[in-house]
Amino acid sequence: MSERTLVVLSAGLRQPSSTRLLADQLAAAVADEAARRELTLRHRTIEVREHAHDVVNNLLTGFPSAALGQAVEQVTAADGLIAVSPIFGASYSGIFKSFLDVLDRDALAGKPVVIAATGGTARHSLALEHALRPLFSHVRAVVVPTGVFAAPEDWSDGGADGALRTRIRRAAAELAEQIVRYPGRTPTDPFALTTSFDDLLAPPAP
Repeated sequence: MSERTLVVLSAGLRQPSSTRLLADQLAAAVADEAARRELTLRHRTIEVREHAHDVVNNLLTGFPSAALGQAVEQVTAADGLIAVSPIFGASYSGIFKSFLDVLDRDALAGKPVVIAATGGTARHSLALEHALRPLFSHVRAVVVPTGVFAAPEDWSDGGADGALRTRIRRAAAELAEQIVRYPGRTPTDPFALTTSFDDLLAPPAP
């Protein structure tokens, strides 16, 4: 079995949170779907709230902390991404957007992504299409067709109800299929020469 990496970006503000619960269920479903395709997934969950202060400092200074830098590298190098945000005021949370703002502009280009969200009412599910999907399309990510939204009534006895489980499984299958096709990223060497020594030492053209 080949091996790929999956990063789960969870932007819940509390612990425990329904955002993290949804993120974990999506990750488990994607791992199952990947196994069916003879693909082993190593996954890492990043809690955005743990990097909140570092994100703000990075935006102000242009330099990430060691912990934030590692999280950014993990997102950039991942073969697939699950992005889950709570919905506030009919859109994604500010800290969720700020984390994405510290990524390199090409970090998510071509990367398979599942978008998901939680909110206090089912009416907020529209934010998946009018806020989250345009956001990830703007950075040229490959967003799978099925977005997953969970309102309070979608959780039954601490787990997902039948309709939510169906949406999770459908989105997971779509992401696993895209990860299989994803060619991966070649890491860039910040110290690599973009111009040869011959060109650097060549006399100027007359």
